[in-house]
Amino acid sequence: MSSIDNEILLGAEEDAREVAFIYNYIGQENRELFSEEDVYYCIDVVLEYLEKLSSSKADADGFIDIDVEEVAAYIEKKAKKEGMGPYDHDALILLVDAELEFNEQIEE
Repeated sequence: MSSIDNEILLGAEEDAREVAFIYNYIGQENRELFSEEDVYYCIDVVLEYLEKLSSSKADADGFIDIDVEEVAAYIEKKAKKEGMGPYDHDALILLVDAELEFNEQIEE
């Protein structure tokens, strides 16, 4: 297997761990509200939001104060435009929390 194939495989494994973490974090009741495709979509939108935020709101140390309510609202707005969802706002907040927690854990 080539190194590119290995990188793709490792990326897919990491993505699967992330989705499993999120499903575990949000609990069974909320898990049923999101298909795997929905979770991947929301992860992508969260990362897009954070990229935009990092260039405009980072402090001198590079830290960003993230408002999960704003992120959830951003996902809802973008999802509506792109024909995804609709998503439960409170469940989205949990999903955003889970995504941030997962990324914080892998940075440690």
